Amino acid sequence: MADSHPKNLDPRPKRRRDEENPYEIYTAGINTAHPRYFLAFTDDSKVKRWMEIDKALFDAFNEFELDDLSFFNEVDRHYEKSEVTEATLNKRAAKPQESVEEAVSQRMEVDKLHQAIAKLPEKQRRRLVLYYFGEFTYEQIADMEGCTKRAVKFSVDIALKNLKEIFQE
Repeated sequence: MADSHPKNLDPRPKRRRDEENPYEIYTAGINTAHPRYFLAFTDDSKVKRWMEIDKALFDAFNEFELDDLSFFNEVDRHYEKSEVTEATLNKRAAKPQESVEEAVSQRMEVDKLHQAIAKLPEKQRRRLVLYYFGEFTYEQIADMEGCTKRAVKFSVDIALKNLKEIFQE
């Protein structure tokens, strides 16, 4: 094992490496008749060591580096790059979760609507609820109540007008 740094190293492309990978490979005289291949590592006592290796071993280490690089590229393309928090997940959700303030505000509006509907005359309230909440048509409601479609529509329209007035107060 040669502890001194090899001279005249060939330039190598800068590659990203796994931080857990303790080895580095180098070449010297690659364009000569007798190229040399080196493996560098840091030993247990934190001293950087160099050793000359044969071409087959160099090629194996080079292949490992290329495999690592391929894996890094796959991770970059397919995995999350930012910190995943509850807020970022909610933003990406098909139906984002509403904030507490929005939920309370919406609940207050619903309560106010129910109170306003309760103030309507019984016939208007019944027909409005069947039409909007029961999803019945004017014809179906008219058949249930034994009246005309026009009478049901008129009741619903008057109920909506009364609700608007209640909300404006």
